[in-house]
Amino acid sequence: MRKWFARLALLGVAVLVAGQGQAAQAAEPAAGKKIVRIGATQSMDSMNPFLAVRLVSSAIQREMYSFLTTPDPKTLQPSPDLAESWTTSPDGLTWTFKIRSTKWSDGTPVTAEDAAWTFNKVMTDDAAKTANGPAVENFESVTANGQDLVIKTKAPQASMLENPIPIVPKHVWEKVTDMAKYEADVYPAVGSGPYIAVEQKKDQFVKLKANPDYWRGKPKVDELQFIFYDNPQAAIAGLKKGDIDLIGRMTPPDFESIKGDPNIEQWNTQGRRAAYLEVNPGATTTDNKPVGDGHPALKDPKVRTALHYAIDKQKLADEVQSGLAKPADGSIIPPMYKEFFWEATGDQKVTYDVAKANKILDDAGYKKGADGVRTMPDGKRKLEFRFSIHTDTPIEDKLAEYLTGFFKEIGVTLTTVKLDSSKFSEQTGVTGLYDIAISGWSVNPDPEEVLATHLCSRRPTPSGEGGGTESFYCDPTFEKLYQEQLKELDRAKRVEIIKKMQERLYTDAPVIAIYYPNDLEGYRKDRITSITPVPEDKGLFYGGSSGYPFYAMDVKATGGTSAAGSDGGSNTGLIAGVVGGVVVIGLVAFLLTRRRKSVADERE
Repeated sequence: MRKWFARLALLGVAVLVAGQGQAAQAAEPAAGKKIVRIGATQSMDSMNPFLAVRLVSSAIQREMYSFLTTPDPKTLQPSPDLAESWTTSPDGLTWTFKIRSTKWSDGTPVTAEDAAWTFNKVMTDDAAKTANGPAVENFESVTANGQDLVIKTKAPQASMLENPIPIVPKHVWEKVTDMAKYEADVYPAVGSGPYIAVEQKKDQFVKLKANPDYWRGKPKVDELQFIFYDNPQAAIAGLKKGDIDLIGRMTPPDFESIKGDPNIEQWNTQGRRAAYLEVNPGATTTDNKPVGDGHPALKDPKVRTALHYAIDKQKLADEVQSGLAKPADGSIIPPMYKEFFWEATGDQKVTYDVAKANKILDDAGYKKGADGVRTMPDGKRKLEFRFSIHTDTPIEDKLAEYLTGFFKEIGVTLTTVKLDSSKFSEQTGVTGLYDIAISGWSVNPDPEEVLATHLCSRRPTPSGEGGGTESFYCDPTFEKLYQEQLKELDRAKRVEIIKKMQERLYTDAPVIAIYYPNDLEGYRKDRITSITPVPEDKGLFYGGSSGYPFYAMDVKATGGTSAAGSDGGSNTGLIAGVVGGVVVIGLVAFLLTRRRKSVADERE
């Protein structure tokens, strides 16, 4: 696992230090430029799209790179992106994509060879599988002929048009010798998306400029600045002050704090995220070797089910999320996606029932001791579990308090363990050093990707490469259903299989969905003149499954003058200062959800 740790060290969030109590303002942007400053409380894990798993990373890279297809802003159905058209063979095993004639941002023509190289890299390099490995597991071969990209699959693949892998330029990336260690921090970065990354300061900001050669046309906004804050309160203060123009993925208390501000528009709609508990079912690597130190009681589905019955989800939604969430009586696909959403009914529905939870544990032989804490059936170990949360997310502290009380009622002790984002990802996704952890996922219109995070293949390899598991789950029934939905081209039949997969996760409980948070965002209406959510009918601005909102948005031009030329200086629009005794580092991103852990270290 040393390789993985080396990569983790490179990707880890640095501790940033600013001058004692003072604020430093970079040069003002040139007059007439249209600049949008997007605030985020999560920094990028990597500029390398093969490695990056955090939501904010995906949001930024959606502006930098194109994909084969992209969700239509109105319907969320696949629509042309880098592939302008496609055909499928009668047996469903061969897909031919016509790659549009456009340019990389360095002027080099885009060809099908770029896409073929990208997919083959993920297929053959364990490190390159980190972000989106399962997306190519069913690929037999990928070849290019001029502008035609030909993908042959082992079995029909119903989700082919929702492939989540960004296409990178072969002439740049083929020079990378060690993908696991490559940070992709060379600027300007070469891409084919609406914006070009031109500057980054680790854990502080990423700056992107409009791509004049983007195939849809140059964006209306000249520059996007994604500004990273080290805590939500500082980001909210930045929004109120006007240091940033937009922020997403707000917590309910922060969302309430901007109410009544005449310059800020509140945005509250159904979200694409599910929040859930990861319950360590007995972590193993891909060769089925045990890893980590998870509590052995959690290998028992009866214990996991008892925990599920002990949780008052309505109370969590009402009091932890201030009523701005829907209690989860389903699994990991949120109700926003009506077609795929599954919800338990009748006797199958797990309701808040302390008596039933206690009976399940009693009947399974987990007896209470004189102190009221249960022990394993052999009496050798108490049911004392760790609950892993993030150091910088107050709402998780509140969740931990409620869960501790709930579980005490059934003779289970819960002890909170706070971890920084890097350590959290390491322990809950690779080393297995946890019992229960908070997690979540922002689901794409086609939910295959989030389902794939519970496959056997998403466990880490013996050397710690690849991975991306959300549960260390490895279940033959779930695997069989996954393969069935993969090749089912009848839409209605595929939907039913996916619902059975959710049912399996619900009943076996390697993850326990607790609620579906609303999408809470805020933007300055005195700066942003137009912005279109995706989907257009009550959708999301940031954290959606498309970069379209930032491409199509428009803002008022700045009236400032630059002391550093038309570029606006090295750190245009950035502010570093102290807010409430906490260092604030500005320049970044509106943040909602793709990749990994929990509210603070969210994976899309």
